[in-house]
Amino acid sequence: MSPGRAPSTPVGRIEIRGLRAMGVHGVLPEERSRAQPFELDLDAALDLAPASASDDLADTVDYGALVDAVAAVVSGSSFALLEALAGAVASAALACDRRIEEVVVTVRKLRPPVPHPLTSAGVTLRAAR
Repeated sequence: MSPGRAPSTPVGRIEIRGLRAMGVHGVLPEERSRAQPFELDLDAALDLAPASASDDLADTVDYGALVDAVAAVVSGSSFALLEALAGAVASAALACDRRIEEVVVTVRKLRPPVPHPLTSAGVTLRAAR
């Protein structure tokens, strides 16, 4: 960005919903011994006006590449806390394409180790440039 120029205002978002990936994340020993399923939602805020006018993939963020980048964090890293995993996913998403101004990441553990019926446990984190 050139000096004196204000950052562009995001005028849209790319939404990723229900991305499933296996990873080794958790505090308890049984969580650290094998991969378990995680589900992610991600919103990437950026200016969608160029792509909406051109209908050209080069004018937007390739959501396939974005999915690959965040899934690689889940399956290729290991964190004790969902908060740390969400932060790493957010960083990877922002690094994926310089046009992404902000991301909102939700990470859910689908088999949380609690003694009660529970569909998932998760965190949501927002990160910006």
